[in-house]
Amino acid sequence: MKLTVVGGGSTYTPELIDGFARLRDELPITEIALVDPDPTRLELVAGMARRMLAHAGHPARVVATASVEEGVAGADAVLLQLRVGGQAARNVDETLPLECGCVGQETTGAGGLAKALRTVPVVLDIAAKVREHAPNAWIIDFTNPVGIVTRALLEAGHRAIGLCNVAIGLQRRFAAGLGVAPERISLGHVGLNHLTWVRSVHLDGVNVLPQALESHHGEEIAEAIGLPVSLIRHLGVVPSYYLRYYYEHDAVVEEQRSKPSRAAEVAAMEARLLEMYADPSVNTKPELLEKRGGAFYSEAAVALIASLLGDRGDAQVVNLRNDGTLPFLPDEAVIEVPATITATGAKALPVAPVEPLYAGLIAHVTAYETLALDAALHGGVRRVSDALLAHPLIGQASLSDDLALRLVEANRQHLPWATT
Repeated sequence: MKLTVVGGGSTYTPELIDGFARLRDELPITEIALVDPDPTRLELVAGMARRMLAHAGHPARVVATASVEEGVAGADAVLLQLRVGGQAARNVDETLPLECGCVGQETTGAGGLAKALRTVPVVLDIAAKVREHAPNAWIIDFTNPVGIVTRALLEAGHRAIGLCNVAIGLQRRFAAGLGVAPERISLGHVGLNHLTWVRSVHLDGVNVLPQALESHHGEEIAEAIGLPVSLIRHLGVVPSYYLRYYYEHDAVVEEQRSKPSRAAEVAAMEARLLEMYADPSVNTKPELLEKRGGAFYSEAAVALIASLLGDRGDAQVVNLRNDGTLPFLPDEAVIEVPATITATGAKALPVAPVEPLYAGLIAHVTAYETLALDAALHGGVRRVSDALLAHPLIGQASLSDDLALRLVEANRQHLPWATT
């Protein structure tokens, strides 16, 4: 079995390698191809990956290349984890919106739109090469904003599924809090990527969420997602921590203005991680990597690939086409819900009617994502402004026009249509 990681020079890649090595029985990999345009990072990460696999006694070979065509040729699955513009572009995503009084975040609001503008064309170009050189491969998208990128892939006819670590992170947190194996926990998870609510937590088929929220576990969950425990107890659900940007927007803006950006923190972390990867004596995942983000992504990726290639028919939370699952959304919208995973892909499990408090915001953000994808595919400052105007975190005409001009100018080098 061959797996390809596009964006393989990421400092996060050893987390994936660690998961592949630990879960080798679920995924019998013989070759891992790391694809990245940065030769320095690629060499360091590939060397680290080889040492980790050797240390674990895993037989897979690691191939490193800058060529997408070479890397994806013959692959069974292609994982996308790229970041167009690197941490420097992310830093702009997180700081520029703050100048206008808006949340600065790389996947939500204006920063998320900027990332989509840079990313969608690049991902579609990669996917076209996958179609040519590995037509039967599944594309697993972990590249943010996952919902918009996955929708772009699906509308272009690619065999793609979006993946996020929010659901598996909450599943593992509940399992730990209840002192049970994660496999015994299933979530009533509903919404869009980075806009989800857990409305039930089933332990062996019994919903234990009400009791969990009223116990000390509710306080731990509230602290983890950055929202008051009184709010989640009132709602009776667990919002994704990304809902904090909506429910406490102004407080978050003030908080972000008072400290360095997350991009600056990650850039410093990455420099230290690359030093570690350069050390030939380092052959296990560094502890520092746990602070890099993306916890449990490797487990989620292994489970998804194993089910797609092994036709296991189990349930996993993924990003997929709506197709009537949430009747208040268009079929082509991409939602994040539990789905049955087989060799034919993902099929959403039935979802109970969504309460207006959540359905309204889901529909609102879906409209924004439709316009964001249009702007990413066709360009134009006017389309960018329209997407911003539709976003619930922005939504003012003068603000949208100002931010659109700022975002396009800041990202001009990554937007071919803006350089003409």
